[in-house]
Amino acid sequence: MNQRPRSKSPTSSFFTRSSPYVKTLTIFKMGRKAFLKPTLLFTILFLLALFAFLSINTSRYDSEPTHFEIQEKGLKIDGGLGVKKVRVYMYDLPRRFTYGVIESYAKARNGDLLKLKYPGNQHPAEWYIFDDLNRVGSERVGSPVVRVMDPDEADLFYVPFFSSLSLVVNPIRPAGTVGPSVVYSDEVMQEGLVEWLEDQVYWKRNNGWDHVFICQDPNALFKVVDRVKNGVLLVSDFGRLGRDQASLVKDVILPYSHRINTFKGDVGVENRKSLLFFMGNRYRKEGGKIRDMLFKLLENERDIVIKHGAQSRESRRMATQGMHTSRFCLHPAGDTPSACRLFDAIVSLCVPVIISDYIELPFEDVIDYRKIAVFVDTKSAVEPGYLLKLLRSINAGRILKYQEEMKKVKHYFEYEDPDGTVNEIWRQVSSKLPLIKLMINRDKRLVKRELTEPDCACMCSNQTGIHTT
Repeated sequence: MNQRPRSKSPTSSFFTRSSPYVKTLTIFKMGRKAFLKPTLLFTILFLLALFAFLSINTSRYDSEPTHFEIQEKGLKIDGGLGVKKVRVYMYDLPRRFTYGVIESYAKARNGDLLKLKYPGNQHPAEWYIFDDLNRVGSERVGSPVVRVMDPDEADLFYVPFFSSLSLVVNPIRPAGTVGPSVVYSDEVMQEGLVEWLEDQVYWKRNNGWDHVFICQDPNALFKVVDRVKNGVLLVSDFGRLGRDQASLVKDVILPYSHRINTFKGDVGVENRKSLLFFMGNRYRKEGGKIRDMLFKLLENERDIVIKHGAQSRESRRMATQGMHTSRFCLHPAGDTPSACRLFDAIVSLCVPVIISDYIELPFEDVIDYRKIAVFVDTKSAVEPGYLLKLLRSINAGRILKYQEEMKKVKHYFEYEDPDGTVNEIWRQVSSKLPLIKLMINRDKRLVKRELTEPDCACMCSNQTGIHTT
């Protein structure tokens, strides 16, 4: 019986010594042996080079947190990751624009001219910034800018005119007072400043785009603002500035100085017996007219403290006690949308209740104000019962969360903190530098022409908006 022939395995026949695959595999193995030596040598050299590189740069990587560490841990570093600090040149203005303003203020009040001290008020940023740039580098903890003494090295030019103090050098004179009414002219000072500035080569070089001005009081530099509007304006709000003069795009919103003492206790509602507190002028102009309406709605309500009072040492003492013992602090608009009362509330851990249809707030790229304040539009606020119903619906747990967030951010509103308000102002100013360079280059290549309307290319966000809860 014939056996069925055994078929050859395709696999075994494929791997016979004479098959093309085996020949190719043999050649590959021989080639790999030849290739192995240079490849191994290259790998060893590469690893040595990598080790040397890491050894050299270890200190830099150890000292510089990553971008994610900065975001997650809230770390601060000088000048950003691997970026040089912004270089600021502060003009050495004639004395009359700096210390001379303080001397004039003291002289008008028969003060001591031998002890020059910037007077306490709600617009102290001009002094703190000036003082900061006059400090030695080792004292300027965490600052994102460095002062340079050579203007040719500067990225930005700071103009240290005490414009807010200049407004109030002459004390208000009672009616019927005999004698000269004007001993100091703020308008003359403003004109003199700009005339001096327009003679400076660095002002003319870039048409003022790289200059920084402080005008924290809403009326500061009012007479000359059109002549300096190209620069970065440091302001408290846009209440009296036109859309072709100021904008969030190019300018920086500053906090007022708080006038009452910072609350030193911890979060909690047990010792805050009042639901809502307000103390201030009842009658104001323009947008502040809502105050009188709120007084009428709230002054006879239980657990509400609402008082009429002007600025004085005694009223500040009463305001401190009231804010430190209340859960919510009312912040209606005054003559302008913002006021120091908002920042008094924050450092008191008293949840601000902001009544406004239009308000700009400082440092909103790092502070989410919805986590620390209640916003109510003016129409809703004056509806009988609306405001109290809203506030009484907010439970203790929610108030504690507001307070915890206020504790996290209140250092941004402390001008005397070495790493507080001033450093944040400089960080905000530094962030404008790319835009400033853009506008300088754009300005130089544009064909000069008569415009029927102002060129608002970089001033597009000073617009009315509505904030609601």
